[in-house]
Amino acid sequence: MGRWHLETGRYEPGAWLRGRLFPRRSDLSPDGRFLCYFAQKSKATWEQGETYVALSKLPWLKALHAFGTCGTWTRGYYFTEENRGDTHLNLKLPLSYGLSSFPVVQFAQERHRGWTETPDSPPRHPDDFWDEHRHAQLSKQQPGGHRVLYLESLGRAGAEFGVDQAVDGMSVLYFMKSQQGIELLDDLQWADWDLRGQLLVATRTGKLQIRNLDGNGPEVIFEVDLSEMEPNPSPAPCWAQDW
Repeated sequence: MGRWHLETGRYEPGAWLRGRLFPRRSDLSPDGRFLCYFAQKSKATWEQGETYVALSKLPWLKALHAFGTCGTWTRGYYFTEENRGDTHLNLKLPLSYGLSSFPVVQFAQERHRGWTETPDSPPRHPDDFWDEHRHAQLSKQQPGGHRVLYLESLGRAGAEFGVDQAVDGMSVLYFMKSQQGIELLDDLQWADWDLRGQLLVATRTGKLQIRNLDGNGPEVIFEVDLSEMEPNPSPAPCWAQDW
């Protein structure tokens, strides 16, 4: 786990987990301080069980609050305004946010961040309860620019790592449309715009980058190679162990 400081161009490493995190079923609080994450940790011995949702302070995973789930079909949760979350959670925490479960739809996390389904995206079949069997396509306009970023699902990959490198088990394809035409971004595992219209990416080789698209071509103005990091677990600092 880490914190990516977009304004200062710095990556801050944090916790290590011998388990599995589900990024598309997790969320960052609007102030950037708290993480609501969905995790699976085999043979976990605490009362929440092997699959659970927890709240922590970035970039650490120390659970300040947690609850167990019924398994990996759980959709995960996102932050809402105070008193606007799911009432059944009965949260009474020192936070100015509530929590709501993500809807059962492809790329629910991206939709929460402003992505919209394209008009030519294939419709969802009424019997496809978990919305798994179509190649949905979403798009997002570049802030202050003319480019449009597209994201398309290619189906279940069945693996998180290796050749497919599928976030939450789903293979995806990114491409971008601009005045110059269509550009395939098949080197990317994840992408989105920042508020200044720069492209934030995670490459398939394990790099986080900020790409400035102004000028004659893309310019990488920030990069950190996460593939070079070695596991180095350590306890969360004191400030991350309580609210």
